[in-house]
Amino acid sequence: MSHTKIKVGVAESLVDSAGGITLSVPLQFKRRSGRRLITFPNAKNNGGERPWDTAATPLQLALAKGFVWLRALEAGEVATLRELAKREGVDNSYVTRLLNLTLLPPWKISEILEDRVADGVGVFQLAVDRDLVWRPQS
Repeated sequence: MSHTKIKVGVAESLVDSAGGITLSVPLQFKRRSGRRLITFPNAKNNGGERPWDTAATPLQLALAKGFVWLRALEAGEVATLRELAKREGVDNSYVTRLLNLTLLPPWKISEILEDRVADGVGVFQLAVDRDLVWRPQS
């Protein structure tokens, strides 16, 4: 077998005298937030943001809560919006606004989930302003 000095953090392959190939790939195993993560020591985005590390925006949380509440209504867990508002400890109008978010067109929901909503646009504008919501896609 031939011996070759391997530099730390560099992938190399070695061919031995019998014709076999040994591939050396440097990896690091880390534990982040209870998840196992495999990284490359010299990767450009090593330790950078990953999808599960980014915090949800308030608008994304409101959309998710609206869908949870809609499912609670559909499943019969609560009979009315008033009952839902009482259970959640919020005002009836707030429940209505978040449920209205579930009626947004698919492209608006995608914009919210991908955080591509224009600055200054919030729950109230999306739940009430039909012109803002149904404006043609650009």
